[in-house]
Amino acid sequence: MGKLKNFFLPEGMVKANDRLGELPSAKETYGDVYKIALPSVLEMVLQSLIGSVDTMMVGTLGSAAISAVGLTGQPRMLLLAIFFAMNIGVTAIVARRKGQGLQKEANQTLRNALLLLAGISVVAVAVGVGFSRQLMLLAGAKSDTVDMASDYFTIIAWGLPINALTMCICAAQRGIGKTKITMQVNVTGNVVNVIFNYLLIGGHLGFPALGVRGAAIATVIGYAVGGVMALLSVLGSRSNGSFLHLSRHDSWKPDKQTLSAIGKVGGNAMIEQVALRVGFFLYARIVADLGTMPFASHQICMQFLNLTFSIGDGIGAAGTSLVGQMLGRKRPDLSQLYGKAAQRIAFVVSVLLLGLLIVLRYPLVGLFSNEADVIALSAQVMIIVALFQPMQTTSVVISGCLRGAGDTKYVARVMMLCVMVIRPVLAWGFIHVLGADLIGAWCASFIDMAVRMTLVYRRFSKGEWFKISV
Repeated sequence: MGKLKNFFLPEGMVKANDRLGELPSAKETYGDVYKIALPSVLEMVLQSLIGSVDTMMVGTLGSAAISAVGLTGQPRMLLLAIFFAMNIGVTAIVARRKGQGLQKEANQTLRNALLLLAGISVVAVAVGVGFSRQLMLLAGAKSDTVDMASDYFTIIAWGLPINALTMCICAAQRGIGKTKITMQVNVTGNVVNVIFNYLLIGGHLGFPALGVRGAAIATVIGYAVGGVMALLSVLGSRSNGSFLHLSRHDSWKPDKQTLSAIGKVGGNAMIEQVALRVGFFLYARIVADLGTMPFASHQICMQFLNLTFSIGDGIGAAGTSLVGQMLGRKRPDLSQLYGKAAQRIAFVVSVLLLGLLIVLRYPLVGLFSNEADVIALSAQVMIIVALFQPMQTTSVVISGCLRGAGDTKYVARVMMLCVMVIRPVLAWGFIHVLGADLIGAWCASFIDMAVRMTLVYRRFSKGEWFKISV
């Protein structure tokens, strides 16, 4: 019992010879993490839940519609990969500048990131709109899904610049610990999405019934609302003492040193994002070849994996912010403490999730489909989803802490090995050699996650990231 208690205490998380000063109490430590993590977890969970409601609404059109919308996921994420990478750099750098008390430099980072974003967005829209059908076929679309998937993807591609702008501002806000703002932005945008789903998918209150196209239009409207709210959070906020603010009177001239810092952290994160997107794309393509019904079950189970991932990601946002800020204050021991405290919280939550997902798996998957075959297969996969939880939350939180320290190169190497190699190769082997079908594909994901968790936790514990400068 004493060892278990020590596992959760600050004195047990930071070795005596690593301490550079007095450690905060357990109450202070977990309180600091909760303060940032709670809004972020609520944001991520509500986003995921609303996304699941989105899938349920599309599900009223049948399993082909679920598959069609699901097929757009990885190509969309592939287009957004460079934005995700840049935002990792923005969060890490802004967090470090916050810890150093360098407000001017933090705002300069945000402005330069937005300039980069503007140029890249044009290319992303051109690729998304111009090659939507080809991307859907590459993703594994069949004759019964390719038209719907292509229509959906073309529409949401037009909204990518607004989505990217929102993500960039929210990334900077997370860096300074303002997760309540990002929660308000993203939850509101997603609620608007659901409202317009209701109006446009089936046609209600005088609106046309547009089916899958209506779901895509609703998504873009949600992007627009979120984008306006994100801008309002930083425009004209200098007078109220906000750390982050944008104004036309600021210098919008690109700064070489700032761009170099974003490129240093974001460049390695870009390798990670490409590895993630290519790996997930290949994996989704392999699963899609199993057919429309298995892929529909896969998409249903992914809703729950994404939901539980979002909890870890929300807690990880606190770790990312606090690790970066403490390094800025020259207290790597506190960076290690807050990172491990975030992981401990995530671990406890993951054990609870494991039990709930196993016990409630049938009624949960029944929310998405009334087809007996889909429900039966989904319920089997849900057992693997449940077993994922402790590994997934630890991996997500610790990876976020390493990114906050600027150790994106190591995280990128881990993702390349696990997601781009281990997951698709094992999935192909389980399916085509062992004949394990969808269960085999999910077993491959389980192995990938176990390796990933082991590697990132070992890296974090060694503390080699203490000396990385950004």
